[in-house]
Amino acid sequence: MKGIVLHGGNGTRLRPLTHTGPKQLLPIANKPMSQFCLESIKSAGITEIAIIIGGIGSNRVREYYKDGKDFGVTITYIEQDLPRGIAHAIRLCKDFVGNDRFLVFLGDNIIQKEIVEFAREFEKSDASASILLCEVDNPSRFGIADVKDGKITKIMEKPKHPPTNLAVTGIYFLTPTIFDVIDNLKPSWRNELEITDSLQILIEKNHKITYHKITDYWKDTGTPNDIIHANGTILEKMNPYFYGQKDDSVKITGNVMVGKGTMIKNNSVINGPVIIGDNCVIDSSHIGPNTSIGDNSNTSKCEISESIVMSNCNIDSTIKIKNSIIAFNSTIISGQESQNHKTFLLGEGTKIVL
Repeated sequence: MKGIVLHGGNGTRLRPLTHTGPKQLLPIANKPMSQFCLESIKSAGITEIAIIIGGIGSNRVREYYKDGKDFGVTITYIEQDLPRGIAHAIRLCKDFVGNDRFLVFLGDNIIQKEIVEFAREFEKSDASASILLCEVDNPSRFGIADVKDGKITKIMEKPKHPPTNLAVTGIYFLTPTIFDVIDNLKPSWRNELEITDSLQILIEKNHKITYHKITDYWKDTGTPNDIIHANGTILEKMNPYFYGQKDDSVKITGNVMVGKGTMIKNNSVINGPVIIGDNCVIDSSHIGPNTSIGDNSNTSKCEISESIVMSNCNIDSTIKIKNSIIAFNSTIISGQESQNHKTFLLGEGTKIVL
């Protein structure tokens, strides 16, 4: 079986974070979200992986993953000129897939459950496809499956009046049969080739499609709030470690991960779950809960909670930051104290002087 990670799209709902690079490289718990996908595929025993790239900053994907050797896999890059839909991206992989069964993972999907058993079952089955479903509170945002008597009867894309709350997650087990379907597929109202339409055609042609329900955590990280929520969930389940240094005045509680070369000092309080990367300085600051601080970032006199601060950031301010995402190389400086919580969504390289 082979693997495919879809790494394209414009990430319009995440601007300005995505003005300089793909959303799938945005970090969750100090790791690009697409790396969680790659690791999930590898854990299923799949090491031949194609990454579909396209759009702003796609070269950064190549720079990060390279040939895949550092991640224990072999990576092939396939270019998609424009975001023409998931089915179109899958069709680009026909030569890569050959006659093998394959697993498709949308690069912005975060799942906590191992998928190795799903992969093994699909390899042994006679099904043309197998999909993972998850109950959601807002089904009109997703592709939805209608299931009756343990069988999928209909799959539809973002229905206005969903018949169920079973979302089709961005994880698909497929066979080369899907390519013939996509070749005859018409664009949707979004002018895209939809994978949900492709799966519906398989159903109508009496192909066998199986499914599993995810009862563990799954998140389609399409909005800033989704990313912040996923960040907190991942942090809570990580194994704590401390490779940095701290002075005696520091107080640390909860699930906390601290990288090498990091110094925490001067009455700082770390309230987990929190991850702090390598070579950071946390000075007179209150960090957490549910907060990530990237490598080479410094904080002084501030309070940060429910937030993501990426690498190479500097926050020197008596400010309270909450529910925020602050992108790489950003700076916040203030000469005045603020008692109210501030919320930021800062693109890469932003500088704010308050």
